[in-house]
Amino acid sequence: MTKTVSWRPRAGDIPSEPGVYRFTDDRKRVLYVGKAKNLRSRLSNYFAPLSSLHERTRRMVLSATNVEWTIVGNDFEALQLEYTWIKEFDPPFNVQYKDDKSYPYLALTMGDAVPRVLVTRNRNLPNARYFGPYSRAWAIRDTVDVMLKAFPMRSCSQSVYKRAQQTGRPCLLGDIGKCAAPCVGRVTLEEHKSIAVDFASFMAGNDSRMLNSIRERMTHAAATQDYESAARYRDQIGAMETALAKNQIVLSEDVDADFFGIAHDELAAAVQQFVVRGGRIRGVRGWVVDKELDVDLGGLVESVLQNAYDDTSPPRDVLVPALPEDSTALEEWLAQRRGLGARVRLHVAKRGEKAALAQTVETNAKNALMLYKSKRSGDFVARSQALADIQEALGMSEAPLRMECFDVSHLSGTNVVASMVVFEDGLPKKQHYRRFNIAETTDDTDSIYQVLKRRLAYLAAGATVPDAAAAASDADGAEQGESHELPAATTKFAYPPQLLLVDGGQPQVSAAQRALEESGVSGIQLAGIAKRLEEIWLPNSDFPVILPRNSDALFLIQRLRDEAHRFAITHQRQRRSKDVSSVLATVPGLGPSRIKALLQHFGSVARLRAASAVEIIEVPGIGASTAEAIIEKLGQPDLR
Repeated sequence: MTKTVSWRPRAGDIPSEPGVYRFTDDRKRVLYVGKAKNLRSRLSNYFAPLSSLHERTRRMVLSATNVEWTIVGNDFEALQLEYTWIKEFDPPFNVQYKDDKSYPYLALTMGDAVPRVLVTRNRNLPNARYFGPYSRAWAIRDTVDVMLKAFPMRSCSQSVYKRAQQTGRPCLLGDIGKCAAPCVGRVTLEEHKSIAVDFASFMAGNDSRMLNSIRERMTHAAATQDYESAARYRDQIGAMETALAKNQIVLSEDVDADFFGIAHDELAAAVQQFVVRGGRIRGVRGWVVDKELDVDLGGLVESVLQNAYDDTSPPRDVLVPALPEDSTALEEWLAQRRGLGARVRLHVAKRGEKAALAQTVETNAKNALMLYKSKRSGDFVARSQALADIQEALGMSEAPLRMECFDVSHLSGTNVVASMVVFEDGLPKKQHYRRFNIAETTDDTDSIYQVLKRRLAYLAAGATVPDAAAAASDADGAEQGESHELPAATTKFAYPPQLLLVDGGQPQVSAAQRALEESGVSGIQLAGIAKRLEEIWLPNSDFPVILPRNSDALFLIQRLRDEAHRFAITHQRQRRSKDVSSVLATVPGLGPSRIKALLQHFGSVARLRAASAVEIIEVPGIGASTAEAIIEKLGQPDLR
């Protein structure tokens, strides 16, 4: 492989000042936009030997034919220019957003002579105050319906308002008390404007002040025997409390902040944004990001915030899962978005109620990423296209309708196990999964060889097929039982795959190929997937097959590999638990229930081994002598 690209600029020609750079292809299309405190230092990373670059970075550099840069005064100006260029050029190798829907907002048209409240997805209404965004339109409509009882302002369209003015009769909302009916002069325009201001103040988080004020009016009205007004204030308080009940109090009342949670893997990231105003969750927004280049969590945070505040103003506090490298410049950019003289603080919540909410936001992001993957894998058209793309990329004669993936797991060279997972038509076939115990092995490649040799024995020409009991025995890692002459279709283990995958690179693929050649089985495509760069290795190949980062083909292969890894890890943990349980069962006074209590209390075998006698005694039913016996049996000294 070439050491670096031929069009690399001379290092002396690249300035060492801060700036923004653009990689372009032969058609002058912008492929990637980035910023740097030192352009020479940053760009030198892209022109390192190609073999040392991350695969996605290497693809970008090889696709480009030129790099241009613009010098700016400081980090903040670099951030601004980078943001502008990303919006203008939409580079394919920058983070791509898949937010294919707009979110509803509650808007108050305060610039109108007669302000109106409405639920809208339009963020360009002149002189309007926005609250949200909200994840569900029906939820905010329900809230508005309740709030109109407390703040009876106009919510009708302009045509309805004009018709009421002409006829001298208000609409239904005016008759039922959900509008003060300025159209027919029941209140003056100034009084109606005051109602709208109170509505906006309440939504902005001043709910306690508003409630106290209305309670005082109700008390005064009752004291002066103005019972109609007192009843109206009472109903208003009830409506406000009902609206507040829809938004759980999560923080103290003076907290105005946005919380961001990000869950990501090698291909995608799910983002959740919780909007907290006045200590209450006022809105929730979520979207998915496609990762093209290898972006760490800090880099994701920077890109996510630029997208989130593209058309809205940030609050004074923004809580994120990790701080980007140039957080100071990002804070300055956010402050500029907020307004003249404003400040924005970017930080990570580490303790207290904010940390608890941040954890909730992160949990929502993880769930969103899981749902995104589930929906993507459940799409029949996407699965069919993925199988066709895999067939083409690997040069197979037919689509891999049955794929098997093998993974090896061990604990510092001990308790070596392996897993086999099966996907048919792009979906897991869990009843065909198998697990293997490996008695003696030298390394991962030897483990792969042993497992595939055992698996391929069932597919070898003329091999006998064991019955169900024998197959189950081998699946658990025991010695194979007596073989019986049965048709191959009688056992799930005898179905041949079109594609056999191993978790690993060229060494693992070579070991698998050796097992395949020795078995005499033909017609099976062999490949390995290396996790670090998500690249596909074929036997006797000097270079890997690179699937597009956002392709359904790579997504399917990655999901197959991850499932094999999960299945192997689960089996190894179960084995370790059984091993320790069998050892503990020899301790006098320890029965199954106490052994279970011990493992549940410490959470892992490692913690139990490291525990002192005093810590073990804390488990209900365990005495001092039993604790000493446990420590002696597990081979650990008393750590008191």
